Amino acid sequence: MAKAAWQNRPACNTLLVATRPKQRNLGRLSEIAQVAVRHGFGYAVDGRKGGDPETGQTARGRHLREMLDELGPTFVKFGQLLSTRPDIVPPDIIAELRGLQDDVRPFPFADIEKTIREELGQPIERLFTEFDETPLAAASIGQVHRATLPNGRLVAVKVQRPNAPRQIEADLALMYQAAKVAKERIRALDFIDTNEIVDEFARSIRQELDYRLEARNADGFHKNFAGHPHVAVPRVYWTYTRSKVLTLEYLDGVQLADLELDQWSLEQRRKLAYLIAETWMTMIFRHGFFHADPHPANILVLSPDRIGLVDFGLTGKLTDDDMSKLTRLFIDAASENIEALPKRLSDLGVRYPKEREEQFVSELRELYHRYYGASIQEIDPIQVIREAFGLIYAMNLRLPTRFVMLDKAIATLGSVGVELYPDFNVFEIAKPYARDLMIERFTPRRIASRARREGWKLTQMAVELPYQVHDVLEEIRDGQIEVGFVHKGLDEFMAKLDVLFNRLVIALVVTGGLIGSSMIGILAKSGPHVLGLHVVSVLGFGLSTVLGVWLLWSVLRSGRL
Repeated sequence: MAKAAWQNRPACNTLLVATRPKQRNLGRLSEIAQVAVRHGFGYAVDGRKGGDPETGQTARGRHLREMLDELGPTFVKFGQLLSTRPDIVPPDIIAELRGLQDDVRPFPFADIEKTIREELGQPIERLFTEFDETPLAAASIGQVHRATLPNGRLVAVKVQRPNAPRQIEADLALMYQAAKVAKERIRALDFIDTNEIVDEFARSIRQELDYRLEARNADGFHKNFAGHPHVAVPRVYWTYTRSKVLTLEYLDGVQLADLELDQWSLEQRRKLAYLIAETWMTMIFRHGFFHADPHPANILVLSPDRIGLVDFGLTGKLTDDDMSKLTRLFIDAASENIEALPKRLSDLGVRYPKEREEQFVSELRELYHRYYGASIQEIDPIQVIREAFGLIYAMNLRLPTRFVMLDKAIATLGSVGVELYPDFNVFEIAKPYARDLMIERFTPRRIASRARREGWKLTQMAVELPYQVHDVLEEIRDGQIEVGFVHKGLDEFMAKLDVLFNRLVIALVVTGGLIGSSMIGILAKSGPHVLGLHVVSVLGFGLSTVLGVWLLWSVLRSGRL
């Protein structure tokens, strides 16, 4: 009977099955379009040149944040990425996008058990003596649960959502389509490679799908702050960690975002703000490896003078060479050598249109003199960073990712510090670290070390030089090297030269016509005559006169008589 029932089923419509993903994509695109129109971005859908008047400079960031929030977790993360791109996003929108929170509804505990069993190879009850079914936090990619290991240690277990990779890939496909539509229909985005932006986001979010990368980051921070009296970083339990499961030491504290500030004295809040800032300055200037998202939800207050760090998916790394270049930038800024700043920024990988370098120097000088000479207490760091972001956007500067994350981290630190303590100034914390960095760069030991590295590089270049010359000579011999050049203004010069020769030829024709007609008029005795002149001579004089008048008129029109 079962077989007969199976045989009586209608044939599977493979065409319908094949088109379902496409139909789902079309449905989702339609939903995105409706949400965009509802939040005032209808011009991106219907091709109008302008936007809704209500979506002005002050409201557009809020509308965009609300739209991304409504579209779901992947788009929220995309908005968070855009908040780190001051080269393509105006400062007012960046300020709004930083308010996006990756907070979604938890998924069922049965999925937690299934993922842990598949990843760790054993059921959850054999791995942990206790496992809290209520999550501590839930995000778009995974959620965190508190548990107890067999040895009695409390841990935080981060488990990935079952369908997270598939959902992310589907949303990425939609983003690529949306990027194409936006590029075609919004003229204001002509200077942006929208496809490249989605590529960057795709790389970032796909890395977050492998928790082992976050575990390595956490392990690095744990080693850097080992034994620190005021900063705790959870230990990684590698035996209980896989690509979809991350197990960290449990830190018992309150998220900074949930801290009841009215129960803290102003002095306690000041100390906490400066402790957080000093922690990040230590990461940036001493470790060269920093947590790139100092969001209040990622900072735990363990006690009035101790904090804990969590969520290590987004990090930045500065090499020793980066720190040396930053030092030279600080020195030029301190010595008012503004003209050298574009070169220093270029050494750091900042890209800007060369034809706008003079404007860039002028803008830097204006920004510099606006704050030079003022005390640190007189400077609003948030305003300075906002103006710097405005300059980056206005000049279409391209910043390396590590420095974009550094800017974002410092800007977030400034905002967090001001929330805790109104008179907080992140520059006041950074100044001694930057000064120590500059001093350290010029100690005899560091100078000798740099000289040794540079000497080794020059030695390698000298050794390779004969081989490189040999390779070039062989390519010349084989005809593989072609030399080409571009002369600016050459086309215009050739056009003018062409006009000059044309006029010269016409002048010669006119002169020859006049002389020839005169000779015919003098020597020709037979044949038809008009007014005593041979008819051929009359025609020659007439043609020469017409050409001569035309030549004179063209010269007068050109204004080069």
